[in-house]
Amino acid sequence: MDKHVFTDKQKKLIAWAAIAIFLLLSAAVGWFIGRPLVRFASRPEEFRLWVDGHGLLGMAAYVGMVFLQVVVAVIPGEPLEISGGYAFGALRGSVLCLLGGVLGSVAVFALVRRFGRELVEIFFPREKLEKLKFLQSSPKRDALFWLIFTVPGTPKDLLCYFAGLTDLSWGKWLLLCTVGRLPSVLTSTIGGSALGVKDYQFAILVFAVTLAVSGVGLLIYRAVCRRHDRKQQEHE
Repeated sequence: MDKHVFTDKQKKLIAWAAIAIFLLLSAAVGWFIGRPLVRFASRPEEFRLWVDGHGLLGMAAYVGMVFLQVVVAVIPGEPLEISGGYAFGALRGSVLCLLGGVLGSVAVFALVRRFGRELVEIFFPREKLEKLKFLQSSPKRDALFWLIFTVPGTPKDLLCYFAGLTDLSWGKWLLLCTVGRLPSVLTSTIGGSALGVKDYQFAILVFAVTLAVSGVGLLIYRAVCRRHDRKQQEHE
């Protein structure tokens, strides 16, 4: 089946539509969650009571926010993960954040399988995709995907889009985008939850460890990319 080819105009329309939807949902979350967050910043217990009072509405808005963050890709996800821990606590925040992230990852994977590279290039420049080209042909592809996706600090949204360009099976992808997101989600929501209960010392410790691990993860990602770049150049 031929892949649908987007014109430059269609690329821009899709990108702007995705951003517009994200902004609308952001406004909704800001009204239902952000407004009380400012008011109850110094009274976290009251804020949690407010969240509980809005039940599924607040949770659905948050899940939708995380979902669109993955789909839009260029928007950072760390602040959303932290706010989830603050608003819902470490356990519930982690579950909701993971749910939104997995749903977004599944949607991206399906869309890329349908529309191909043209869709990916709406959000990511060709140079970034070329750096990951080795993941399409490497005999250690699955292991490398696990390594890069699981370590905090790596560009998971880029990997979500790139995964759809490979022959990675649906089963492996579902497992990868679920388990692989856990380290990042857990550290962020635990830190956010600590902020919510005013345990600032523990929150700083969590964020400091997360920052250090993310830094190492980013170095690992760049080292893997550089190594395979050199191998490719040697074979050319």
